[in-house]
Amino acid sequence: MTAAPSPRSDRIVEFSADQFRERLNEAVRIYVNAMGYPPSTAQQRAPMWSAHMLRAGWRCVGALTADDELLGVGYGYLGHPGQWWHEQVRRGILARSPGSAEEWLTDYFELTELHVRPDSQGSGLGEEILRRLLDGAAGSKVLLSTPEGPTRAWRLYRRIGFQDVLRHYQFTGDPRPFAVLGRALPLEPRQGS
Repeated sequence: MTAAPSPRSDRIVEFSADQFRERLNEAVRIYVNAMGYPPSTAQQRAPMWSAHMLRAGWRCVGALTADDELLGVGYGYLGHPGQWWHEQVRRGILARSPGSAEEWLTDYFELTELHVRPDSQGSGLGEEILRRLLDGAAGSKVLLSTPEGPTRAWRLYRRIGFQDVLRHYQFTGDPRPFAVLGRALPLEPRQGS
């Protein structure tokens, strides 16, 4: 018995803040399912994601089926001192490699979220969203954090050329170890393109 094919994206689109607000609950459900979080996590994330839309350089890309169903989403913005993630990463870098904090934490796009519905993972959709999101993103580099471990996301980031900035770091409020990865922008064209 073979599994039914997963839905394939018919189009990758850039969302305005208003368009993303209309799909916020759908996007947060994808996040919760992709990360394996309890459903109650959505109540905390939706307001945070709404606040992120107000940040400088915010941009969002989604993958939609022909029936306008959201399969995946990615967004980010310019990182700045005073933002929670920036300050957490700065603290971690200063503790381990003080000289590289300024190098990485200046003029960067923070890839805040990138998630694909579990039944659509493994088809290249995450890379399509990532490339479209970073094409024209503000900043001379991009930074992200991802849980440590051999995951599809981890393999994607390595394939795209992300390097270690900070490894086995624990963000306040999360017991899991994370890697902070970064690379220069723009991305090189996909091989074969």
